[in-house]
Amino acid sequence: MNKQEIIEILSDNTKNDWLFNKADKVRRANVGDEIHLRALIEFSNICKRQCQYCGLRSPNKEVERYRLSKAEILSSVQSAVNLGYKTIVLQSGEDDNYYSDKMCDIIKEIKNYDVALTLSTGEKSFDEYKAYKEAGADRFLLRIETTDKKLYEQMHPHASFENRIRCLQDLKTLGYEVGTGCLVGLPNQTIESLADDILFFKEIDADMIGIGPFIPHPQTPLKDTAQGDFWLALKVMALTRINLPNINIPATTAMETILPNGRIIALQSGANVVMPNVSIIDCRPKYEIYPNKAGINDDIKLYREQLEEKLHSIGRTISKEKGFRKGK
Repeated sequence: MNKQEIIEILSDNTKNDWLFNKADKVRRANVGDEIHLRALIEFSNICKRQCQYCGLRSPNKEVERYRLSKAEILSSVQSAVNLGYKTIVLQSGEDDNYYSDKMCDIIKEIKNYDVALTLSTGEKSFDEYKAYKEAGADRFLLRIETTDKKLYEQMHPHASFENRIRCLQDLKTLGYEVGTGCLVGLPNQTIESLADDILFFKEIDADMIGIGPFIPHPQTPLKDTAQGDFWLALKVMALTRINLPNINIPATTAMETILPNGRIIALQSGANVVMPNVSIIDCRPKYEIYPNKAGINDDIKLYREQLEEKLHSIGRTISKEKGFRKGK
């Protein structure tokens, strides 16, 4: 689709049912009915950034900070592998304590479990990304959040839009499967900029796109801002599926947080990935990008069993593969 076609669909709620059904058909034709599970381990909530929307931002003195040791990370990996997970996602704030050699050591240990490994640790140098890739990392998730440069700079004080783009380009150059995505409902965001986001995902040929509604955090400058709209976020996700038919798209936790069963609705509207949180349970409430996050108290074994039942009820099954992008 071109930009004008995307804008028209985003602006017209009378076409929603058509859009969601179309995205579901495109998903089925291109990536099938299997759901790929990614075991999410949030290993540090320490962050040097000051992103306006994020509860982990460095000026927030209310959050109790933590870092997991290598042994604690590997214990969570072992638990996930025991439950059949084929992909591990290591996510953190931008915490310089995990310098390149230390991170590479952790990556190599995780790869001994015969899993795909996604990192989500923020902006790094080309050489750092290269070292992680050589150590065994397969994918990297770095959300752009918005491709509107002016809005990006408003939301990310003391950060460079150009450097964010550079990081994504470096990751592609190094052969990672690259994940990115956007927040829907940021203040001053327009339908036109959301259309640009979708076209940007296509332009860089991203392999995974995560899209979620903005949820204000009470200890951020955006605490009094209106919450993002679930259905608009779902429309952006569905249009992303139609425009990039064979990529992986998670049904994000933010969708489940805003609307009970939001994850299932997303899986019926183009999504094909779920990222259950397998972090140490005591740490999950401390990794609060936004409040009231769905699933932070779930037992990981019970949640996986319940998820399998839910997926079966909508005609979907859990994949036994590592879930690389189809046709790549």
